[in-house]
Amino acid sequence: MNAEQQRLQDPSWKRWGSYVSDRQWGTVREDYSANGDAWNYTTHDMARSKAWRWGEEGIAGICDDKQLLCFSLALWNKRDTILKERLFGLNNQQGNHGEDVKEIYYYLDATPTHSYMKMLYKYPQQEYPYEWLVQENGRRSRQDPEFEIIDTGLFDEDKYFDVFVEYAKAGTDDILIKITIHNRGKEAASLHVLPTVWFRNTWAWGRHDYKPTLYKNGDHAIRIDHERLEVSSLYFEGAGTMLFCENETNSVRLYNNDDKQQYPKDGIGDFLIHGKKTVNPAMMGTKAAINYELTIPGGSSKCIRLRLSDQHAPNAFDDFDAIFDALFNQRIAEADAFYEELQKGISSDDEKLIFRQAIAGMLWNKQFYSYKVQQWLDGDPATPTPPADRWQGRNSDWKQLNNEDIISVPDKWEFPWYAAWDLGFHCVTLGLVDPDFAKQQLQLLTEEWYMHPSGMLPAYEWSLGDANPPIHAGAVFRIFRMDAKAKGVKDYTFLESLFHKLLINFTWWVNRKDKEGNNIFEGGFLGLDNIGVFDRSGPLPEGAHAEQADGTSWMATYALNMLHISLELATYNKAYTGMATKFFEHFLYIAGAMASMGKNNTGLWDEEDEFFYDQVRVKNSQIVKLKVKSMVGLIPLFAVEVITRETLDNNPVFAERMNWFLRHRPDLALLVSRWYEEGKQDTHLLGLLGGHRMKRLLSHMLDETAFLSDYGIRSLSKEYAKHPYTININGVPSSVPYVPGDSDSAMFGGNSNWRGPVWMPMNFLLIESLRKYHYYYSDDFKIEYPTASGNLFTLKQVGNEIACRLLSIFLRNKEGKRPVLGSHPKFQNDPHFRDYILFHEYFHGDNGRGLGASHQTGWTGLIANLIIMKNQG
Repeated sequence: MNAEQQRLQDPSWKRWGSYVSDRQWGTVREDYSANGDAWNYTTHDMARSKAWRWGEEGIAGICDDKQLLCFSLALWNKRDTILKERLFGLNNQQGNHGEDVKEIYYYLDATPTHSYMKMLYKYPQQEYPYEWLVQENGRRSRQDPEFEIIDTGLFDEDKYFDVFVEYAKAGTDDILIKITIHNRGKEAASLHVLPTVWFRNTWAWGRHDYKPTLYKNGDHAIRIDHERLEVSSLYFEGAGTMLFCENETNSVRLYNNDDKQQYPKDGIGDFLIHGKKTVNPAMMGTKAAINYELTIPGGSSKCIRLRLSDQHAPNAFDDFDAIFDALFNQRIAEADAFYEELQKGISSDDEKLIFRQAIAGMLWNKQFYSYKVQQWLDGDPATPTPPADRWQGRNSDWKQLNNEDIISVPDKWEFPWYAAWDLGFHCVTLGLVDPDFAKQQLQLLTEEWYMHPSGMLPAYEWSLGDANPPIHAGAVFRIFRMDAKAKGVKDYTFLESLFHKLLINFTWWVNRKDKEGNNIFEGGFLGLDNIGVFDRSGPLPEGAHAEQADGTSWMATYALNMLHISLELATYNKAYTGMATKFFEHFLYIAGAMASMGKNNTGLWDEEDEFFYDQVRVKNSQIVKLKVKSMVGLIPLFAVEVITRETLDNNPVFAERMNWFLRHRPDLALLVSRWYEEGKQDTHLLGLLGGHRMKRLLSHMLDETAFLSDYGIRSLSKEYAKHPYTININGVPSSVPYVPGDSDSAMFGGNSNWRGPVWMPMNFLLIESLRKYHYYYSDDFKIEYPTASGNLFTLKQVGNEIACRLLSIFLRNKEGKRPVLGSHPKFQNDPHFRDYILFHEYFHGDNGRGLGASHQTGWTGLIANLIIMKNQG
């Protein structure tokens, strides 16, 4: 094992990491309003002055795994009216396409133990245009593009600072910090750099009275006094001056209430910028910064070095100076060796760069997440009692939820909370570098203090009770196999424990989302936001209800995933054979329901259009098919698994029961993929699609005038660009147009769009399904790709071709441009921009430009898996 792999064997190496959120304001956790208006209850303007109850935020922040102590970066260019302590962005009402961060920053490198990390923040030398960004985006409609910081022209003449922040661990609680500031302009420019350390406020709420302390300890050290921390000092070198205040709310500024707090949370900024006497002359507090005032010549750089450490070393840098840079070089070399091992077989340097930055984004997007719903509803003893309306409001039926863990989140600014189905995809990528962490993440959501007593998994904090697609079982089995491949040992304890919890969740789906008991599932919006003609998470008018092709297909997929897990466990314990039979039969019942439901028992498959559609039951049980060609109709492709002859031979009881069921229910046996015909390698196929229907469905998916983009599979057919789909239900007209970019709909806040863009996770699942079908059908089975081209490809080759289209979003094309970066020449041509990759939430269906959340490496990090898949063949 290389050095980083060895460190992964010791959990204490993960005690410190990039666990500080990029945004705490505007979150549900910090919302104590009666009406649940989280975006306006706490704001960016309040953030510098308010002590947070549930977490902390910062730029390039790190903390311990309980977030008792945080470290991050603050900056002041001598022009801004506030200290740059946190990333700025618009809330959901301010942005013309929903909430959006308005900064330029990149997560460039990281190892899974956080032994080495690197990020870059680009800070303008001119005054930051807070108000301009708010006003201009407020002026624009949903049909207009977002107005970004790059559009202000502040970076056009290179009048900005590149601020690189690097961390290298000398030990589990000994962290070296290097901040390198480059003046990219031609002229000298000044700024203040303020490395900041502070305690999360755990004492002001009336639940714990212990209050830790920071204080000056000599000329170049801040003493850290906390009863639960090993880290005891922050050492620094150079001509920095120490400034102290308290991590306490400025009640005068926010609430016009003088609580006699002289040195509140915003005290350092007010002292520096406005000359107020708001820092403690006694040199102690619960928040401290080291103030470096620098003037950097044009084209030059300066470096600041610090050490956050458990070592008691009065002359920390005298003793350590000789090896400071040596240790950084060593950790970088170890990171290189770690990634070199992972990237074997990848020949393209550009692909290696994309792969490494994708993984870095995944690792930087870990966050300490604390949310205890009972306490949140009750309020705290030392604070005013929250409004009684909250007991009937958001998340009030999730009182058992008690979260306080390090969790992989989608994007620490736009989505600084976990999302159940996002997390499943995250783990598939995290499993490449740290399968133990991936397993732990999957385990978390099924713990009693996460899972609802009914068996539902928590969706996300804005609505814990929303139904996300049930991908958890598929992720569990993938990680089980990845972990076994990496270690050479199968972790049956992990698989067995998760299986039992997933069984409870599967039962919840059956009991709660199949109201008629006919194996056709409603499910709700299922993460696809505005993909439908109406809000699928809300009730339909006049008692109508939907029967969803995607909800039903997800459940068929869930049943197959549980079947596969059961068969694996049956090789370890034959008691699981009966569970394998149960899920085999359940899959067939769902397949039968999809085939027979609907008008004249034609099912959710439309024979005329050769596509799957949702349908709505309206008055007098009349059925209306929603004949819009969207990703909803492609999701049935996900429900596919291959069972080998070896598996059946190893589980003869299952084989016997399976054959008995098929003999007694020939109507169901005939529905699924010619079960009695073995594939080329003595395999059997379980899927919702036989060869003919699969070919017809793929003919739509691979049609460049419909779903197939140069950059992957679109979420809606392009045929609706000129002729939007329209329908009238109970006198209410609705339409769905093709929108390849940002959403023009207010549904779900308008900050995501499933009506045309390319979404990485859905493409990933489609590629996996094609590979499974290929495993059964072999190279003899070929389809036309693209549709009407006359070119025939195997299903595996088609999957690889789609993967290449997705990868082309990030790779430099023939013109040297990366489509993800859009059309701005600075991003595409400038050597200080063009090789820094952003991993967006989704991508323009026609030109590949990145859209939505700009650091959602979470599921877009799957591009790392596709790079490996493509290069391994």
